[in-house]
Amino acid sequence: MANRPAASANDPVDSAPTTRSDTRQEQLIDIACRLFAQRGYEGTSLRDIAEEAKITKAALYYHFPNKEALYERIVLESMQALVDSVREAMAGGATPVDKVRLFMQSSADFLDRSRHSWIAGSNAFWSGSAVDPRAMAVYLRDEYEHLLRDSIAQATAAGQFRAVDPAMAGRMLLSMLNHIARWHVPGGRLTTRQVIEQYLDMAFGGLLQ
Repeated sequence: MANRPAASANDPVDSAPTTRSDTRQEQLIDIACRLFAQRGYEGTSLRDIAEEAKITKAALYYHFPNKEALYERIVLESMQALVDSVREAMAGGATPVDKVRLFMQSSADFLDRSRHSWIAGSNAFWSGSAVDPRAMAVYLRDEYEHLLRDSIAQATAAGQFRAVDPAMAGRMLLSMLNHIARWHVPGGRLTTRQVIEQYLDMAFGGLLQ
């Protein structure tokens, strides 16, 4: 009997199982994001996620060894996507004040696109649960916050903002973002971007010279 030719690295038959596995993982992450956002980490079990996905718990373990690994994947991917999105938007700012505004606008846009992952990811830092954010997640959070604080400090140095503590001003603006996710209802009278614009008008009225 003739020997079967060795499969090429680009053989589509070889890539099909990986593609299906990746698609299933993305589906599971979407479901887990929604449940973690709605119920919190402690209130969501792997059984809940498996039932929503209409798979067995054993099948879920094939993709993620435990709930902590699944949650960590969500937090890290969400934080990395947020940092990348904000950094790209801020690159278009001509002045430090422009960069602060672009930081807030792009964060609001990210919240609109990825509300569940925003809430699920932020819970890792604010919920007081037993989940310990990994060092990489903390690094990304700090990088995100420093993008804002550095721009505030630059605006102050340029005389565009009055003399304020950049860390304190940054916390104020970040609090505005974080609380929008708690009360704002998509499809309501105002979009997330419109809410942020009103917040910024009020905040800048107290910051600008």
